[in-house]
Parts: sequence; C-alpha cells; structure tokens
Amino acid sequence: MEKPMKKTLITKIAEKLPKNIERFISGAAIYDSSSSPEARVYFVDKGEGYYLKRSELGKLEKEAQMTQYFYSKKLGAEVLDYISNDYDWLLTKAIRGEDCTYSEYLNNPERLCDTIACELRKLHETDYTDCPVMERTSEYLATVEKNYQTGNYDKSAFPDSFGYRSPEEAHQVLESRKDALQEKVLLHGDYCLPNIILDKWKFSGFIDVDSSGVGDRHIDLFWGVWTLWFNLKTNKYRDRFLDAYGRDKVDESLLKVIAAAEVFG
Repeated sequence: MEKPMKKTLITKIAEKLPKNIERFISGAAIYDSSSSPEARVYFVDKGEGYYLKRSELGKLEKEAQMTQYFYSKKLGAEVLDYISNDYDWLLTKAIRGEDCTYSEYLNNPERLCDTIACELRKLHETDYTDCPVMERTSEYLATVEKNYQTGNYDKSAFPDSFGYRSPEEAHQVLESRKDALQEKVLLHGDYCLPNIILDKWKFSGFIDVDSSGVGDRHIDLFWGVWTLWFNLKTNKYRDRFLDAYGRDKVDESLLKVIAAAEVFG
C-alpha cells in the first residue's frame, strides 16, 4: 500500500543506534520520512543522501537481501549496512531523483503511464537465475490464505472489493484459478508510484523491494493498474498501461484472480 514520501526535520532518532551507524550519520540533519506504522524511515541529509530504516528484529533481513540484489542488477539502491540487534537497521544510499508521485510526473499522466509500463516490462525481462527468492508466488498465496483463515478482509483499501461481495466469493475465485499463476519473472511485488524513482523522467531505481522475488507478472501488473487509478483518481489509463506494457504478456482474467487475493491484504 502506498503513501507519498514526506520529510519532517527531527532533532534526533529516539532509538539507540548501532555505533557504526551513529558515527556515520553524526552531524547530519535527520528527517523522518516514514509512511507506514511497520517501520521508521529516516532521510540522512549528508553527501548525496542516505536512508535509514528501522523495524522489528528480523523484519528487514529479506529487504536488505533483495535491495542488494536489485542494486547488483542496476535496479535499486546500494546497501551500506544491515544490522540486527535490538532492532533491524538498514542503511542505503539515496537514489537520485524523485518518486513518481512528484507533481511533474503526475501532471503528465500519459507519459507517466507509458514510462512505468515500459520500466515494468524491462524489469520482468531481467535475468533472475541468481535471485535469492525463487518462489514468490507461493509465499504470496500462503500469506493470502493465512489472512483469509484469520479473517483479515480489509475493504478500506479497495472500496468496492473489486466487485467481490464477500470474502468467501473472493476466496472461491482465487481457489479455482490460483494454479494458473505460473509465470516466472523478477517481480517488484509492490509496484506503486512511490516505489519507482525517476530522474528527470529517466529511470533511476526501485525502492521498498521487500515483497520482490521470482513470481507471476500479474501481481505487478495489478499494482501498476491500481496505482494509476489511486493517484490519478481515474481508471482511464488502465488500458493504456496494459497496451504500453505489451498485451502479448497480459491475461486479464488473471488480474481478477490477483484482485481476489488482494482483498485479503
């Protein structure tokens, strides 16, 4: 789920920092850039900029691993440090540019739509043979099933629940078609505008890749369609996005299957 990145100047980070991170950021202005309750994110205004993320113990291990993997493919931020003690801490270099909720991008919706579609197609054509997470679809479906069983059915993010009238109806659609989610590509996993960084319209990198791995492309395609609807307040760019991505690789019926999964968070 997405929220635009904000930056609020703070006097200090409340939690006790690991010594080498404390030394590294000493003297720099620190901004709170958090957008979710699960993690604190701080922007360190030093040099070309750094981001420091803090979460519960063990929560950032996969993100650190996949961020470094994306960096190795020239697709993401460089990881400078990952420390797991009382908390998990992840220090990365900032990626040059602005995320796609920046006004210059939102004010040119056709170009934005085409750009994120083409960058997604390039991501999906990346060689993934050495990816540390090879079964992302299985993990994704296991989380969905757990959320269904525990009653995690959040209609607030998707007000019409994609037309599914009940959790049972959505789950039934998912169960009947989930075996069709077979394709193997390198996924972002949360392909939303705040997670795509452009530098004057040129692709600069992806952030927040903790849901990435090798899985079915329709997970990212679903989020690409959704993020344009959410940020542009219209669904009129849906077909344009899928056209720009390439209809040769899109099965619209599988987008409905992903929608059935996503109503469970």
